[in-house]
Amino acid sequence: MTTLKGLMDLRGRRALITGAAGGLGRVMADTLAELGADLVLVDRPGCDLGPLVEDLQAKWSIVTLALVCDLEIEDQRRALIETVKADGRGLNSLINNAAFVGDSNLQGWVGSFEEQTLDTWRRAMEVNLTAAFHLSQAFTPELRAACGGNIINISSIYGEYGPDWRLYEGATMGTTMGNPAAYAASKGGLIQLTRWLATTLAPDVRVNAISPGGVLRNQPEAFVRRYEDKTPLKRMAIEEDFRGAIAYLASDMSRYVTGQNLWVDGGWGAW
Repeated sequence: MTTLKGLMDLRGRRALITGAAGGLGRVMADTLAELGADLVLVDRPGCDLGPLVEDLQAKWSIVTLALVCDLEIEDQRRALIETVKADGRGLNSLINNAAFVGDSNLQGWVGSFEEQTLDTWRRAMEVNLTAAFHLSQAFTPELRAACGGNIINISSIYGEYGPDWRLYEGATMGTTMGNPAAYAASKGGLIQLTRWLATTLAPDVRVNAISPGGVLRNQPEAFVRRYEDKTPLKRMAIEEDFRGAIAYLASDMSRYVTGQNLWVDGGWGAW
């Protein structure tokens, strides 16, 4: 008889997580490590993955490889792919978590629609959508050959819904907050890429997405209050809320699930 413990056991499997240095990436890494998976952690230059690697290895006694890659640059993605393939250890899970989110100092990103530029549009598309396509395509042979091969794309509620600008009125002055068209379009594209890959790579590889709702990260009080009022569970998410979702989709708990977009949004999309 199959047990839940057996379905969740990832010992002998390996997962690659992009954007691993971020809050959500760290929770994903810790979750999969707890289930026994070895890890390939990827983030851009300047991110220090050393403490995370040490912590995961000390807590869970797994094999962890940390790699630096600017996913916006194709040559760096190719080098990442070659490095991971070279050790012959294969890959069971690919988690496309990294995202281009910009900041208030990036010209043409946060601002009115008229102020958003083609340059920032292209940069967001390259990281949020093209890189996910590139890595998924490159690692398909390894995922096809693996036990329980799967891809998990991290999208957003704004990949399916338009922004409610009332949330931002008078609440975001002097902050890096915004909702650029490129972010929404790239995340929407990622959901459709998930569906396309799911039917294309089946039956060998499962492909699913997670669409997080807003995560509490020191946003202005007025914004948080308005966001919570629009959410049935009456709070913003925290990173810990995503442990169950990533464990479910990366493991055999979801072995008959593909092409799905799991909203972890506190009910935001229910009304």
